[in-house]
Parts: sequence; C-alpha cells; structure tokens
Amino acid sequence: MQDVKTFRQAELVLGVNRVYDTGKLDLRAWKPFLDRLCGDRVYQKEAIEAAVIYLASGQYQTLRDLAVYNYSVNLRLQDKYPAQKDFLDALQMRDKLYASIDLATGTGKSYVIYGIAQIALGLGLVKRVLVLCPSLPIESGLIQKFEDLSGDAGLKETIPQAAVCKNPSIVSANQTVRAGDLCVENIHAVYENTGSSIEDSFAGTGADTLVLNDEAHHIFNKLSGSDGSIKKWKEFLLSTKYKFHYMLGFTGTAYIGDEYFPDVLYRYSLRQAIEDRIVKNIDYVKEDESRGDYERFQKIYQNHRDNIERYPLVKPLSILITRDVNHAKRLYEDFVDFLAEQEHQEKKDVASKVLIVTSAREHKANTVKLKYVDDKADATQWIISVSMLTEGWDVKNVFQIVPWEDRAFNSKLLIAQVLGRGLRIPDAYRSPQPRVTVFNHKAWSSKIKRLVDEVLEIETRIGSVVLSSGTRSQYHFAVQNIDYSVQQMEVEKPDVPSLVDFTRLETEGIALESQSVEVEKGTTYEAVRDGTSRDRNYAIRNVTWTIDEVVDKLFEEFEQREWEGKVLRLGESTYTQNTLPPREDIERIIRLSMERRGNRGEEIVEANVHKILSAFTPLLRKNKKSVSSKSVPNNVYVVQTKDLARQSMSVSMLRQDRTVFFTNNWESEITEEEQRAVLLGVLEDESLPRSAVREIDYCLFKTPVTTVFTASSRNGVLWSNCAKGKTPPSWWRG
Repeated sequence: MQDVKTFRQAELVLGVNRVYDTGKLDLRAWKPFLDRLCGDRVYQKEAIEAAVIYLASGQYQTLRDLAVYNYSVNLRLQDKYPAQKDFLDALQMRDKLYASIDLATGTGKSYVIYGIAQIALGLGLVKRVLVLCPSLPIESGLIQKFEDLSGDAGLKETIPQAAVCKNPSIVSANQTVRAGDLCVENIHAVYENTGSSIEDSFAGTGADTLVLNDEAHHIFNKLSGSDGSIKKWKEFLLSTKYKFHYMLGFTGTAYIGDEYFPDVLYRYSLRQAIEDRIVKNIDYVKEDESRGDYERFQKIYQNHRDNIERYPLVKPLSILITRDVNHAKRLYEDFVDFLAEQEHQEKKDVASKVLIVTSAREHKANTVKLKYVDDKADATQWIISVSMLTEGWDVKNVFQIVPWEDRAFNSKLLIAQVLGRGLRIPDAYRSPQPRVTVFNHKAWSSKIKRLVDEVLEIETRIGSVVLSSGTRSQYHFAVQNIDYSVQQMEVEKPDVPSLVDFTRLETEGIALESQSVEVEKGTTYEAVRDGTSRDRNYAIRNVTWTIDEVVDKLFEEFEQREWEGKVLRLGESTYTQNTLPPREDIERIIRLSMERRGNRGEEIVEANVHKILSAFTPLLRKNKKSVSSKSVPNNVYVVQTKDLARQSMSVSMLRQDRTVFFTNNWESEITEEEQRAVLLGVLEDESLPRSAVREIDYCLFKTPVTTVFTASSRNGVLWSNCAKGKTPPSWWRG
C-alpha cells in the first residue's frame, strides 16, 4: 500500500471524444484559419479544437455528460473520487455546457479565446460572444489583441466562405451588443451595472450567447455543504435572468487553493511550457542563509544588476510581492531608503524607479502605468505589488520575482499567479531561453518545486468516528469542563539601590566578535527545466554603526531608562542618572574593546553594537512594572463523547512512532467503504513497523470510537496494557 495517492493533473483532464458527426461539425474547413492564427503553437490549436468539439459536436448537452463519460473510462478519476456522485458533486457548473481550459500564463491564452469565439460565431452556434475578465487592465489588453486579430487581412482570408460571421465587431458593454459582436467586459462593471448594457443586451439571450471567462479561477469558491456561498461572478453566470448555456473558463492557475479544477478539458502546463521554451525558465532559491532584510535587499539588488548586464536590449524589471496593502507600503518605504543609500542619491530621485501597485486609492493611478513599464523611456525598474493584484500585467521584461512573505506564496494558486508575472519572453531574447530568478525564502522552495512538478498529492488518511450502535456505543460518557479566562495585572517592582561595578571594562573591554564590514555570501538556485543547480556569490555589506552613534545611543538609554537607584562605578568614580560618566570614558571602553578583537576603523557591525548595548543592561531596566497572569474560572459546561468531531491521521505517520488501535470486530464497526479499504491496506502493508497497528478484543476495548490513535510508543504500551485488563496509572486516567 502507498502512503500517498499521487495524481498527475494531466491524468485528471476530461477527454473530449474526437469521433463525432462531421455533418454537424466540419472542423476541417477551419484548418487554414487555425494554422494562421496559432502558427507553430500546436497546443493552441488543440485547445481550440477540443473546446469547439465539446460545444458544437452535439455529443454533450451539459458538463455532466462529459463528466459521466470520463468517469466510466478513467481509472484515475475513480481512484480520486470513490463514487461517481462524489465526482459530480465537485463540479460547480455541471448543469451547464461549461468546462475549463488550463493554459500556463504567457502561452497566448488570448489567441485561444479569440479562435473559439470566431469559430463559434462562424458556425452559427451562437449569435454573440461575451468575454468576461476580472480587471480593467485585462479588459484593455484583450480588446487591443482582439482588434489586432480582427483587423488582420491575412487571417480574414482563411475564414471559410460558408461562415455565418466572418468579421466579428470588437465592442465593450458601453453600447448595445448585437448579433456578430464580440463583447469584452470587466466583471466589476457587470456587478455594478453602471454605464453597462449587459442586462439590456444579454437578458434572455443565453441560448445563443457564448460566455468566455478569462482568469476563471475567480469564479469558483470552496463549497461548504449544499449552501456554500456563491461568488458574484458565478451568480451572474447561473442567473435565470440570462439563462446562459454555452460557457468556458480560461486560466493559467486552475486551482481552488491547492485543489486542481475537476472540469478541465484541455491543459498545457507550466512545466511543459518551460520545457518547450515557450516561456522563461525559472531559477528559484534552494539554499540561502540571508540574515535580515538589509542582506536580502543587497542580494536582490545584485540580481537586478546581473539582469541589466545579461539582457541589455531591454529594461529588466524586478517585482517584490507582499501579502497586503500595509505590508506593501512599508516595503516601499524601506526599499526606497535602501536604494537611495545603495546608489548614493536622494530619496526623491530614486523613488521614480519604484512603482507601488495596490488597491489603495493613492496607488490607483499606478495601475495605468503598468502598461508602459516595459518601455525603456519609462523610469520604472522595481514594482512592489500585493499578491492578489499580480495577474493581468502583459509585461515581458520581468526577470526577478521576490515573494516577500510566505503568505504571498502560501497556495498553489498564489504561487502560479506570482510566477506567471515573469514568464513571458521578450522578442529580443527568444533564444537561448532566458530565465526569471525567484528570490524566495529557502523554506518555500519545496512549495515551488511541488507546483512545477505538477503533482497533486492527496494523503490517504485513516479516520476515527463516533460509534452510535453496537456493544461499544454503551461506553459514551459526559464530563464537565470549566471555561477559564486569563486576567493580567501590573505589579510594581520595588526599587533596590545597588552598586554596579563596571571598572573591569576599563582594562578588559567588552568581548566582541572579529568583524568584516564586507563579506562574501552565497545562494544556491535550482532551475525548473532540468533541476540543475547554480551558486551565486554576493558581496554583502554588513549593517554598521559609527563609534559616535553607539555612544549617542548609550547616553540616550542612560537618560531615558530607569536606573532604579543603581550607582555605576568606573574605577574610582561613581555615577548616577543625574551625574552621567564623561562620554570620552565610554568611548575609550568601546575603542579598547575594538582593539582587543583586532577590529579597526570607526565602524562597528550590528552584532557588536548589540554586544556593547547588552553589556550595560544590568544598569538599565525598561519597565518598573511587571505583568502577572492568572486564570479565572467562569462557566461550567458539559462535553459529550457523542459529540466528538471526526478525527483522522495520515497513514504515512504510522512510520513515525504512531499507532492505530482497532478491534477484531472492525469490519462491522467501520461502515464507510473507503475507510474499510484504507484499514485493510494498512493491515496488508508489511513495510509498516510492528508497532503501527494494534488489534484489540472488542469486549476489552471500552472506547466509543471506531479507532484510536496514539502519538508515541509510551502511549502505545499503556493502551496495550489497558486492553489486556491492566489498570493504567492515575495520570493517564485523569
């Protein structure tokens, strides 16, 4: 038995039957059009053909039909979903002729959308096409691309003579959408219905309208039972006011969290696009020991300078991505300060190189500037953005991506979105394949690797549920519990006058580290395409203070902190907070400390600054009050074992000092077929440790749940003894 069921996402794609009635659909007539539109991008042709066959061949009335067929022939789908109903329940648009097309960002999704729209109109399958997208930048980009394609005389000549519509008009919903129109609209305009003709143009026209949804991951939500919340976009598509039937979704990030879409009918993966050199290769951090933001800034800056040298025909961009607006603002301020110091310029002079893009009102105008950041005449070199806003930028000059916090990279959806910003290849560097550097924290490298490996891992878990019948169900019980709250109180600390003798510092100094203002540090990167590693060494300048700055900081602490009656002795002299020691005495101690460690010059690295400040902490205290906490009992409430929530444990944990206990009557007690199969697999797995499973006589196993898990060998022994009738110690029973 395997601990993890592994599903390649390609194995979960729904196949469209290529054997269909050519009397209803003649795709051969559209071959010249597809050849001209897609060129040598075979995957675009395949995606368009699969979509048109699905929509127009007459084989499928709804997504349910496609799903039922695929479930009957795809054993991997059957592995993932134990019953056909489970699979159908996972399809949120199963009663519409809907499906998703997964094309990696940067692979020309807009060509596929236009091709499907033109053929659907040409076949007379529908009278109009509505393309929905999540933002104004995407809307603007799609309209421009569609107008360029619609105006391509060579492309028009390849459209079959018998086509119902040979030249769709590219419009927005600012005007009435008529037959033969391809309308592109931002979904927010649909929600707000302000200045939009959506309702007038599409109400009741669902039978002859094709709705194509760009960035379709915005449509879906995790279902929560039968009453899961419905997002507005999905609500619009399912509205009885419009009765849309023909619908497709397009995305390069076909995930709900970490779950891959269950309704994908064509897929061209990120890994495949990298291997085919359609997009940039990705180098991500495998090993790095950066200490603090200042060191990370230096490495990011040096990567940026590398890219400027490596790709001189364009203006390389670096993107730093944060979790939310507030973090983006703080990062912007910190990075502009760093850049001013690094380039020896005024802050106002370097600020023009850094563009911050968030949903905040003061940054709204910056979104428009994204259209021009590729231009060499534009000053922007650095973009700071919120992870949620990373899609819809059709820029090609991104050569470095920096996810600044883990939350900007905490799901496959976000990882794919973030990486997508750097995948497009500038025309000047089609060959050899350029690369985008992802300067991630090394702890997140496994997340990137999992994404680009394109494997969705689903752990096999063994469950424990409450028994409601049978002999052992009589062992349910109730206990009373107390709800506690915590109260915190401040307690005054008494002043205790004392003498602090620092005389030895005058002769011995403070123990410091040997320091270098500039050091060499390395980072290891791993390439996605072939897994090769490369090392990059950086010249890192440590954060330093001058001796004067350290003395200033110490005297600031002397003046502001409470001495609490303490007296400082240096040699024959004593000092208090009201009569501080001479500055030159403190400076002399610092210089002595530097000399004894062989540190020269006026600069002190930050680690040594902390040691100097810490040396005087016995004299200083931050607060005269301490905080104590105590638990306060509140209400008493009853906990019933009958109300225990379902528990589960990964089967793989049985190799790590975990044990599952069950009875010799488990086949009757465990009623779920899947769970019975899991436990049977555990019993048959001879590679598991002997301590992993324990079968107990059901008459002796006096607990009202199907199985019990323990997390250490000690607990396992105790449970075994209990099952044999031995009395456990009081601490265990308690």
